[in-house]
Amino acid sequence: MAEDQAAGAAQEEQVQQQFTMQRIYAKDFSFESPASPDIFRQNWQPNVNVDLNTRSSKADDTGNHEVVLTITVTAKMEDKNAFLVEVQQAGIFFAAGIDEEPLKQLLATVAPNILFPYAREAIDALVIKGGFPPLMLAPVNFDALYHQAMAQGGSIQGGEQPADGSTH
Repeated sequence: MAEDQAAGAAQEEQVQQQFTMQRIYAKDFSFESPASPDIFRQNWQPNVNVDLNTRSSKADDTGNHEVVLTITVTAKMEDKNAFLVEVQQAGIFFAAGIDEEPLKQLLATVAPNILFPYAREAIDALVIKGGFPPLMLAPVNFDALYHQAMAQGGSIQGGEQPADGSTH
């Protein structure tokens, strides 16, 4: 009988904790190709830089949080910017029954993992429409970025994750 009550209490605790995606949307897309059309006459061997950033904020008082994943990609040929693309992919995530620290981690890791494929596809589409070869970004380990940020800064303030996932 005591086991049934303990199992019931544990099950009730699990039911109370919720983290669900409510909506995914494009917050901002930007594409610039300042060196075109001259850049198309060059042999395409760019230096590509990718910067990542996530931030989260409370969307309302009912448990909804907005998470914005910003990815900025700069492709340079020698000293000229071939293109600059920035995508802010956002989502609304509902959370209930989750303590503050675990919630910060969910908003900094799980939510960006959900948003990343949408942002990656948007970046690739913008680059192709700009006349450049496809650009498929490699997967990102947001858990590792979160733990790295925690180790460097001790804590993440205001739900923001200073994830500088720069790659060259």
